[in-house]
Amino acid sequence: MTELYPDFTPVTLLTGFLGSGKTTLLKSLLADPALGDTAVIINEFGEVGLDHHLIEHVTDDVVLLPSGCLCCALQGELSTALRDLQSRRARGLIPPFRRLVVESSGLADPYPVISTLKTDPVLRHHFRLAAVLTTVDAVNGLQTLERHPESVRQAAVADTLILTKTDLAGPADVGVLNGRLGDLNPGTPIVESGDGKLDLGSLFEHAAHPGSWFKATVEDGPEQPPGGRVAGNHRPGIQSISLIVDDPLDWTAFGIWLTMLINRHGSRILRVKGMLALTGEVNPVAVHGVQHLVHPPQHLRGWPDDDRRSKLVFIVDGIEADQLRRSLSVFTALAGSSGTANRFRSGPVPIPTAMS
Repeated sequence: MTELYPDFTPVTLLTGFLGSGKTTLLKSLLADPALGDTAVIINEFGEVGLDHHLIEHVTDDVVLLPSGCLCCALQGELSTALRDLQSRRARGLIPPFRRLVVESSGLADPYPVISTLKTDPVLRHHFRLAAVLTTVDAVNGLQTLERHPESVRQAAVADTLILTKTDLAGPADVGVLNGRLGDLNPGTPIVESGDGKLDLGSLFEHAAHPGSWFKATVEDGPEQPPGGRVAGNHRPGIQSISLIVDDPLDWTAFGIWLTMLINRHGSRILRVKGMLALTGEVNPVAVHGVQHLVHPPQHLRGWPDDDRRSKLVFIVDGIEADQLRRSLSVFTALAGSSGTANRFRSGPVPIPTAMS
């Protein structure tokens, strides 16, 4: 019999600080018939205000909603809940689902969830991380980013940032928050949900394509100071650093450098993403990592424009741009492909507008 679900079920992590509107977004998700083939793991059913007269209890901790969504209470380790869902689906004990959403708590660092999906020996054969969606409160978001490091990490790893309560905030405040988030996580799409018209289907379609951040554009701005592009005035040490490498990179040298960098400073590298021009390769290679985890490189079908240089964006905590440039320069010089070190420039990276 043909399976009704994919070999690798895409998992979307829904995160956001306390009071950022994550639960409201989740309610919309659970009520949308278009997402009826979705399983959702949440901390407690009561948090999303389910109408217990309209739901069907499949088991003690799994309910089936009128939209078709499965809702599972997280009562222990995430890995246990995921394995259990996979086992029940495979045995036909619950309706098949084609995607999974994990809602984390407001104070949680997203990294442990990402790490679970990538390192668990069973889960990595059945699930893949599709994207991280982070809700940000348009009314209190600026203050939250300044006062709570958890919110900075949540925003830094987001593949899409969702501004909530924009109907309660002034346009000027929303604009400032957009700028701050753009500095913190360059190139990441920012969408608004305050008018209640957020297209959840499109949102998850976007999330289903890893590397889609290349479709966004970071506008060129004035020359930045040598220290890199600083992400606003929130907690000291958090900054976005962008590097452009003019010459093609040797893949082996770059891989060794990135591996050593992650091993030594992984907890301080909130995120790294980039498009690389490699020696001997016609098309670019995309790289993407979160703290100690680096996703497999993606060989892209072509360059989106005439710019053939490598572009890297690091979101770091307490690491200086000069440190990154110097260390990578040493490795590329040792590679000796051109006899000289690659030439570096720091500043905002123009993320391509499309992938071919």
